[in-house]
Amino acid sequence: MNEAVLRVKTYLAAHRLPNEIVMLPDAVNTAQAAADAIGCHTAQIAKSIIFQLGSEALLIVASGANRVDEQKVAAYLKEPLVKATAKFVKEKTGFVIGGVAPIAHATPLRILLDEDLWRYDTLWAAAGHPKAVFQLTADELLTLTKGEVINIKC
Repeated sequence: MNEAVLRVKTYLAAHRLPNEIVMLPDAVNTAQAAADAIGCHTAQIAKSIIFQLGSEALLIVASGANRVDEQKVAAYLKEPLVKATAKFVKEKTGFVIGGVAPIAHATPLRILLDEDLWRYDTLWAAAGHPKAVFQLTADELLTLTKGEVINIKC
């Protein structure tokens, strides 16, 4: 288990969630690939997307079936969104793209949660590595992240 996955596991344990980290046989680069590997609906994938707001990072956790409406989110935030580079993502989250967990970040992040995540009993999120995932509920995600729930989809 690498350091990033161990950080997620430790964070879950510290918050008294016995959520098991599952290692997939192959890295998954899309929500559809993750859903296929796990055996769930694409919408149950809680995908992490990082944007840059000045020098700070914004994490949007979106349902795997949804595309983020960047203009809608920018209007909500009252500032433009800039797509983050891989270097920025690693620096701010401590994770590589494809393995960005919604928790246990290297620096504090502002977090927005897609309201559609509450349509499912269970979700799957990245656990610090492109092959690592863990299961949780939308309510657990909200508790762990203290994110803001909004409509993010196009």
